[in-house]
Amino acid sequence: MSDNQLRVVWIYPDLLSTYGDQGNVLVVERRARQRGLDVARLDVRSDQPIPTSGDIYLIGGGEDRPQRLAAERLRRDGGLTRAVENGAIVFSVCAGYQILGHEFINDLGQREPGLGLIDVVSVRGEGARCVGDVLGDIDPRLGLPPLTGFENHQGVTHLGPTARPFAQVRLGNGNGTGDGTEGAYNETVFGTYMHGPVLARNPLIADLLLKLALDVNALPPTDDRWYEALRNERIASAQQPA
Repeated sequence: MSDNQLRVVWIYPDLLSTYGDQGNVLVVERRARQRGLDVARLDVRSDQPIPTSGDIYLIGGGEDRPQRLAAERLRRDGGLTRAVENGAIVFSVCAGYQILGHEFINDLGQREPGLGLIDVVSVRGEGARCVGDVLGDIDPRLGLPPLTGFENHQGVTHLGPTARPFAQVRLGNGNGTGDGTEGAYNETVFGTYMHGPVLARNPLIADLLLKLALDVNALPPTDDRWYEALRNERIASAQQPA
């Protein structure tokens, strides 16, 4: 933070904002303001440079061609990589998650280099598309309640030795590898396949991002009744027999 202002950056809303993922930046902004923080939010389109002075960066999902375009521009720009080197926190969803890894399969069927900010590699799945509600248990080291979200992807993401699984699924596919893992993270970079938007379904993940950006162990309490009602409804719905 600079001058007591939290800087939140939403990356490429013109390319990567499917399934309501822009709601994630709204939740982070609101959760910060509820704690009395002064928030500067910057929506960066794909024809604009990525600022390196942000505290939290969010990147959403997108279709195959916009994903390729986003990856090309992010590699050429270099700003997000420099921001991570400066200690920024990054939260990514679906196509954004794949972009932050070492490589993924693009819309041309070719291996597309990612940014290498998290130790994962994504390929195209050969089976049925992963679609539906997901329930999972987030890595206990993060101290968060169960994960709820919605997945819609064909990708399969394999974790390397320095990436930790974000969650273990009880319902759904997650990374699509068959080992029950969902998402991945390291010290400052997080990736998930969960839409929903995922931070509206899981506001304590947004709080985790804030704590990491602020370098604090706790935040002042806030009214979570609306979020809990949404969580409980989605969890109950997912557990209903098909």
